[in-house]
Amino acid sequence: MTQTVSRPGAGAHTPLPLDVEAIRADFPILSRTVRDGKRLVYLDSGATSQKPRSVLDAERDFYENHNAAPHRGAHQLAEEATGLYEAARAKIAGFIGAAVEEVVFTRNTTDAVNTVAYALSNAATAKEPSFRRYAVGQGDEIVVTEMEHHANLVPWQQLCERTGATLRWLGLTDDGRLDLSDLDTVVTERTKLVAVTQQSNILGTINPLEPIVARAREVGALVLVDGAQSVPHQPVDVAALGADFLVFSGHKMLGPTGVGVLWGRYDVLDALPPFMTGGSMIEVVRMEGSTFMPPPQRFEAGVPMTAQVVGLGAAVDYLQALGMEKVQAHEEALTAYALEQLQAIPGVTVIGPPDTVARGGAVSFTVEGIHPHDVGQVLDDLGIAVRVGHHCAWPVVRRYGVPATTRATFYVHTGYDDVDALVEGVRAAQRFFGVTPEEATA
Repeated sequence: MTQTVSRPGAGAHTPLPLDVEAIRADFPILSRTVRDGKRLVYLDSGATSQKPRSVLDAERDFYENHNAAPHRGAHQLAEEATGLYEAARAKIAGFIGAAVEEVVFTRNTTDAVNTVAYALSNAATAKEPSFRRYAVGQGDEIVVTEMEHHANLVPWQQLCERTGATLRWLGLTDDGRLDLSDLDTVVTERTKLVAVTQQSNILGTINPLEPIVARAREVGALVLVDGAQSVPHQPVDVAALGADFLVFSGHKMLGPTGVGVLWGRYDVLDALPPFMTGGSMIEVVRMEGSTFMPPPQRFEAGVPMTAQVVGLGAAVDYLQALGMEKVQAHEEALTAYALEQLQAIPGVTVIGPPDTVARGGAVSFTVEGIHPHDVGQVLDDLGIAVRVGHHCAWPVVRRYGVPATTRATFYVHTGYDDVDALVEGVRAAQRFFGVTPEEATA
């Protein structure tokens, strides 16, 4: 059944683009109850998404029927495992408009960012001259933004510590958007790489990448885009993106934990030394030294997370069957409704863009007079799963002068009824802590 809602001021029912009830039936965990029989209202997909049955079945089928190490054996199971592994790579490449040889499997987004960061610092001392092209050293600069997840901040801080480079960043406006007014003075001829999130995990902001990429190209800098919060929720095409790297996680896009993706332009990947070394990524090994395979194998040392990769391929199949344009439109409708309803509650402040312009399905907020952790506890008692804290984006909460936020994130199985439950839960928290709407605004 397609969910509709009578929205205040709209005067009509607005149907959601996706059939929420049909989709929920595909997710076994959504049929369970929590907290003494309450319906599970899962609004924490930004941290990790739930998995449809097809993904669970794909992993189970691999272990039950094809389990072997790919790229290593000549027996039938090894050949089947290799075929499934590489078929999943092809699916994921097609999902983001990439060439197959540009898709590297990692453990998650964090692992993918670190793979690039260590490759850049290893390049300076690489034995192979072709690996030194993108070396980072003293006098160079790395540029990030103030809204980055720690996964796209701390590795660059550490790269600067290892190499003597300097970290610089673009700030935020009061309404939760990137301040690009000083873009040309922050990104300069000394910049070696710009790392930027496509969609903020805490603010929901969708960043304007075009001017950032264009400025990086002017000064010859590489661009890494953190797509952990964008690839699962909107169509992403690496050709249109114009960046050199894109990183994202399987567990945030209906796939298993323990698998992520590093996409890189092939010529850039081919000019970088490996981060991890060992089996499978080597070309020739002698006691005197070794040579390495071309990408993507160069960056996939050791036996890979094959079942997880297969599961991620199944997640891509599921999302493509829904249609990423519909996924995006679905979340836009939910976000508009959530912003409207939450901002109608006295004492509630949204941290981030107050409207739906260039905004994704992550809504962070505070409730005056109640700590976000306490709000989260009341919601949890009602069966509503949200995330509270600094969301691995500590500089953001400092920028806006709050200790933490309560964050609701939406996905394909989220309906208007989930948002209504959230809103009523916030009001219940106000009642529980004795913060009436009148007191909250006093």
